Amino acid sequence: MKLHNIEAPVPNRKTRKRVGRGEGSGTGKQSGRGHKGQKSGSGYSRTLGFEGGQMPLQRRIPKFGFKNPFRVSYVPVNVGRIQELVDAGRLKETITVADLVDAGVVKKNARVKILGNGELTKALTITAHAFSKSAEESISKAGGKTEVIE
Repeated sequence: MKLHNIEAPVPNRKTRKRVGRGEGSGTGKQSGRGHKGQKSGSGYSRTLGFEGGQMPLQRRIPKFGFKNPFRVSYVPVNVGRIQELVDAGRLKETITVADLVDAGVVKKNARVKILGNGELTKALTITAHAFSKSAEESISKAGGKTEVIE
């Protein structure tokens, strides 16, 4: 296969329907919108979820539970994962959230919580938004430090 052999797929070659161009075109007069009715006019715009006056599904279904608008969600990163990255040479002795973003562990602007699953062998200084107790213990046991971002 070469570049000059490539053709566009069949649906891409379809020309758009030109409406309102006279009776002979097949889509003149009402331009495919039928006679009268709500959808035939020029200013019609469909309201999302509108069901012709019937009570919309969104309003028919019972609501329950509580969504806390002030909930703070963290991206979990295990101590074992950090040790793997240090062994691979992708992280240094001092680790910040920016370093984790550069290593591809978390996305930009994510709040990070370090969890204690895994083993640490090196003394590391880790800066994150939150730490679990087991993570703090394993970091201090390895001779490292934890710093919490406010």
